[in-house]
Amino acid sequence: MASMITPSAVAIDLNADLGEGFGRWTLTDDEALLSVVTSANVACGFHAGDPSIMRRVCELAAGRGVRIGAQVSYRDLAGFGRRAMDVPAGELADEVAYQIGALEVFARAAGSRVSYVKPHGALYNRTVHDAAQAGAVVAGIRLAAGERGLPVLGLPGSLLLEAVAGAGWEPVAEAFADRAYTPAGTLVPRGEPGAVVHDPDEVVARALSMAAGRTVTAADGSRIPVAARSLCLHGDTPGAAVLARRVREALGGAGVRVEAFA
Repeated sequence: MASMITPSAVAIDLNADLGEGFGRWTLTDDEALLSVVTSANVACGFHAGDPSIMRRVCELAAGRGVRIGAQVSYRDLAGFGRRAMDVPAGELADEVAYQIGALEVFARAAGSRVSYVKPHGALYNRTVHDAAQAGAVVAGIRLAAGERGLPVLGLPGSLLLEAVAGAGWEPVAEAFADRAYTPAGTLVPRGEPGAVVHDPDEVVARALSMAAGRTVTAADGSRIPVAARSLCLHGDTPGAAVLARRVREALGGAGVRVEAFA
């Protein structure tokens, strides 16, 4: 007889996009979020972030024992990395490597290292279905990290995670408690109504459903499976730090262990 999965047998990583400011402009409450999450996706300067912010977030993350990840993006500061762009594969690979390398300097200075990679925004969504762009991200990681590569956070079933597995590296399936899903298991585009879940109680309930029940309600009301090892808590929404704390406390109360994915 197959064994039953109980919440106490479940562990989930919590990640958040951090360092998403530039110069005097700030967006994310990095210090508060770093007291909640186990993995920090640090903006590397292409959609947000600058050298001083990158260094500060790495120091804060290292001091709290939080894993540092490179949040790589298309070169799009004006559009926050959320605009569709057509970047040649070779150029994209170079830009991905550049971003990882820049963050690695500050991570090592803080006594840590870049432990994984997560594409941001339009690049994240493009690599779900575009093999060439997914391959370019993998090529960029190889340039920065060599054949040992790095784990990569991505959407379950995406071509990116397939390419990562094909390279012999660790694909890490990710879910979003505050984003709506299509019945096919992809994210509802941000430009569509209801794409972002704003009700805090609903976000907490969805996080519990994903972590303990391995399912979530799609936009059409159907229940779809979720096999995620990491749960993203967006840092650029109002009250993000308070909501993240609520999610972590709810997970702990349900017997779900919160720990880094590796």
